[in-house]
Amino acid sequence: MSAAQGTERTVAPVDLAALPALQRRTSAVLIASQMLGGLGVPISIALAPVLATQVSGTEALSGFASTAAVIGTALVSLPLAALMTARGRRPGLVVAYAIGAAGAALVVFAASVKSFPLLMLGMACFGAASSANLQARFAAADLAAPDRRARAISIVVWASTIGAVLGPNLSAPASRSFAGTSIPETAGPFVWAGAVFVLTGTLIAVLLRPDPLLTARALAAPGEQTRAGRSLRAGLAAVKASPRARLALVTVAVSHTTMVSIMVMTPVDLGHHGAGLELVGLVISGHIAGMFAFSPVMGWLADRLGRLSVIGLAAGLLSVAALLAGTAGPSHGQSALGLFLLGLGWSAGMVSGSALLTDSVPQPARAAVQGLSDLTMNTSAGVGGAAAGLIMSQAGYGWLNAIGAALLLPMAALALFTARRHPAPAKTEAGVSS
Repeated sequence: MSAAQGTERTVAPVDLAALPALQRRTSAVLIASQMLGGLGVPISIALAPVLATQVSGTEALSGFASTAAVIGTALVSLPLAALMTARGRRPGLVVAYAIGAAGAALVVFAASVKSFPLLMLGMACFGAASSANLQARFAAADLAAPDRRARAISIVVWASTIGAVLGPNLSAPASRSFAGTSIPETAGPFVWAGAVFVLTGTLIAVLLRPDPLLTARALAAPGEQTRAGRSLRAGLAAVKASPRARLALVTVAVSHTTMVSIMVMTPVDLGHHGAGLELVGLVISGHIAGMFAFSPVMGWLADRLGRLSVIGLAAGLLSVAALLAGTAGPSHGQSALGLFLLGLGWSAGMVSGSALLTDSVPQPARAAVQGLSDLTMNTSAGVGGAAAGLIMSQAGYGWLNAIGAALLLPMAALALFTARRHPAPAKTEAGVSS
């Protein structure tokens, strides 16, 4: 018996007739985990710059806390994908949330002893929870039929709306809950975040059974059930061999980078034009609504019209968003509309790109390729976010939006080229093969 066969024997046989019910149950668990896990990050990340300022003693280092979290999210992507490739989605997600919880505890300790290096390490570990939240969307696609994959991904993305909206509003109460204790109030939200991550990991460990990735492998064609195709090297080879997979990687990375680069500087530009904190909050809330609330619509469109059509829609929405935001000036209404469309374009790119990536590589290589996708996405967005401040200070918000729109041109050109030269293959009958 091979090692691969030994791994697959841990999954009980699944009747194909029962697959839709199993997919619904898997999606329900992932939605619940996203609602919880998606709450843990924003409840604390809003105060991370304040905490960094207090610990370091200077505002010049305030942005490093969020940057460390983004770096941590990127760095853990490949190890997390390797663990999922070897053991399945459940162990990978549980370990990622455990690292996130440990990071939250380290942040609290660092705040108590005023250690900035420990704070940075804690924030980097904290970012592992964000990586788990991102990988959950791919777990939703493992057992989905090809013509429903985008919708399966989009529902899990939609579940993030709960945390994205509630999290920042809970930061203040979470801080006050530790008033009068030895824990600094600004570190209080991280205590709650750590508890949320522990609860989320427990939920997944108990309820995400059978493991969707291992079940998909057990149902795959006999020729695909080999370990040879599951390494990172095999994942890179799969992307290199598939023009559609390359387009998917570019779509996810460019959509995310454009969104992050423009979004992080919008509050600064609004402040330059007289907007108060309440108005800034409303604009960002509208942006978040665009990102998450309409993702099921994008999933439905990607399944009905095709992945490449929605990638084209993403490029169009992001371009219009950059035009509106970059030329808004003192028009706060135009800025709000631009940021809403920026979120909507991100949603179109993320959902369609993630579905196309899953469609375009062999089943054994999917987990490795998905980890590579998240690494690329977070690394490029980290660079874009850092560069945005420099561009803003040297050239202005309008030029920042122009550069963001320019990033979309290669993506749109690659989508057109791929549509003409590499049309979609015929759809398969089962939801567990390419």
